[in-house]
Amino acid sequence: MQIIRNPVRIRAAGEVEKSIFEYAGRMSGATGLSVARMESPTGWSEPGQRPDFREITIVISGALHVETETATEVLRASEAMICEAGEWVRYSTPEAPTEYVAICTPAFAPHLVHRDAETVTTTAGIGS
Repeated sequence: MQIIRNPVRIRAAGEVEKSIFEYAGRMSGATGLSVARMESPTGWSEPGQRPDFREITIVISGALHVETETATEVLRASEAMICEAGEWVRYSTPEAPTEYVAICTPAFAPHLVHRDAETVTTTAGIGS
């Protein structure tokens, strides 16, 4: 058994800052899976992406806006979604501070995200 008392804190840069707390993943040497908790303030957004990983997102509090090529949804506390590898997705928190968990397989890495080419107001991190 391994206890993780202090996750690796990653700060997303930009005008509106999002904090990422990685419990397992590439920062801790794991490549097969990453698990991170996000603290995203009101007004945060990121460009769309077409990642090379499957991402399961679980909202703890607030409202996570999720846009795909076929739908736009608002996920609230206790709701979750699964985005398959290769699916286009864009995340934002325009209406409320939001806390959520992202689980990625394989583990999140910047080179696996494939973000849209557009002006970025934050540098997104895990599940982002």
